[in-house]
Parts: sequence; structure tokens; C-alpha cells
Amino acid sequence: MRKKVAFICVKNSCRSQMAEGFAKFYGADVIEAYSAGTEISGKIDPNAILVMQQIGIDISNQYSKSIDSLPKQLDIVITMGCGVNCPYIPCQHIEDWGLDDPAGKPLEEYVRIRNQIEKKVKELIERIKNGEFDTRKAFFSTNAE
Repeated sequence: MRKKVAFICVKNSCRSQMAEGFAKFYGADVIEAYSAGTEISGKIDPNAILVMQQIGIDISNQYSKSIDSLPKQLDIVITMGCGVNCPYIPCQHIEDWGLDDPAGKPLEEYVRIRNQIEKKVKELIERIKNGEFDTRKAFFSTNAE
């Protein structure tokens, strides 16, 4: 069964959009991917679209969404390193990836962040495939502490 994964950022215009694109591209068999923002921008950063197109992933049809648009039941929430407190989002697991925001910086910075996101999404997919987020395992590991 696929895990519902939400990638959260402030404006949902760059990092979280790239993460959603990677998750759909590499992990469609194990991830039902979403992205959202706490203060949506209303558009996707053109440089985010460009650097993803450079590696053959098209995120131009994605759009900036509010966290209110997320499904009520999520398995995993990933915050991108926004430096803001996200409202409580019910899920089984949450983690922060601590990624810099490339907005307004040279294209090379977008490429650097894109490559970090790609690596982290691939690692997340492997963790899901290895059963790290199985409800039963999470329940027992939480109670063992």
C-alpha cells in the first residue's frame, strides 16, 4: 500500500514542489505525493521548473497549494527547512530536511538544492520500501522508548 507523503514549505513554490515531482517520478509505486505551503505563493518558481526540466521531470502542471488542501490522513510529513512552525498536521511520522531556500539566488543554487532533494526523496523511497514506516513497526518502536 502506498504511503501518503506531504512535502511542506512556506510558499509551496520551489523545494516542496521539486520534492513532489521527484516522489511522483521515482516513487509512484510506494508514494502518493502531495506538496503544500503555509503561505502559498500562487505560482511555481520558474527556476524550479527549469532545473527539474533539465533532468527530464516536468513539474510545470503542478500548482501552489495550501496545507488546507492536504488529505486529512497522511502517513509522512516532510518539512523542507522553512524556518517556520507548521500548524499541526496529523501523521504517523514527521521530519525536517533542513534545506536552504534557493529563491532569488543564482541558478546554480537551484541545481544544488534540486540535487539534495533528489537524494533525500530516493532515500525516503528506500526507507518506505524497507518498511521503516509500517504502522506496526512505528507503534512498537514508539512504545519501546
